[in-house]
Amino acid sequence: MTAVQLHLQHVCVQHPGAAHTAPAALQDIHLQIQQGEQIAIIGPSGAGKTSLLHTLACALRPLSGDYTWNEKNIWRLSHAERHALRRQLFLAPQSPPLPPRQRVVNAVLAGRLPHWGFWHALRNLIRPVDPLAAWQALSLFQLQHKLYARVDKLSGGERQRCGLARLLLSDANLLLVDEPLSALDPTLAVQTLESLQTEARARNATLICSLHQVELARQHFSRIIGLRDGRILFDSRDVNQQMIADLYRNARSDAADATEASADRLMPAPLSVADTQRCY
Repeated sequence: MTAVQLHLQHVCVQHPGAAHTAPAALQDIHLQIQQGEQIAIIGPSGAGKTSLLHTLACALRPLSGDYTWNEKNIWRLSHAERHALRRQLFLAPQSPPLPPRQRVVNAVLAGRLPHWGFWHALRNLIRPVDPLAAWQALSLFQLQHKLYARVDKLSGGERQRCGLARLLLSDANLLLVDEPLSALDPTLAVQTLESLQTEARARNATLICSLHQVELARQHFSRIIGLRDGRILFDSRDVNQQMIADLYRNARSDAADATEASADRLMPAPLSVADTQRCY
């Protein structure tokens, strides 16, 4: 039997800076995830998808409840122990904070930073240490022709794929990916999703991916979690049309979504590069 990698029990999360009267971003979350699973998280805007990913990445500390990772309670560990565990994950946000003046090749090779010493990392900034590896990673996302382009010359979709190419250069066994397809056309979206899933299977890594593309989630993931108002509405391997309709029925108005998005922006950058090692 595959071991349980992640376990959340009665987890509630509030964004730092949110009003005390604001509802919790996540409420009474129960979740058990085994090593090597591939899971899609879907739900309306503001449902808590990003908050759940950041909680799993140890970037948001729960107000209550327990989060165990490989049978270790994350928030009862010392800072050093928690930092060591974070080296095993890669959090890819929807808009990766890539240094604008950096070359793509350097940005992609930064996926190996957790295992480099200071001088090796400095050398990579001056002259890329393994451009072939960066080119191969970029080629899986149809971006190899941008190897030596500057990051600030990339489009939004190209920046997304550059951030995902970093993932391929890491050796993380927990891959947390937030809306990787939002700026991609349908063909590129499918190719990108398949590249992520192939890589996860190859290293037996757990892949948890938030998506707005419901049909792609149903086509490519056997397990789907439906979030609404910070709660898990369903966690199923057999998602039907009625479940989808219930998940999105009477979704918040655009104005309410904007209010919640503003609350999201109150959340500080979850982790520094030096702290997370793999959160880009």
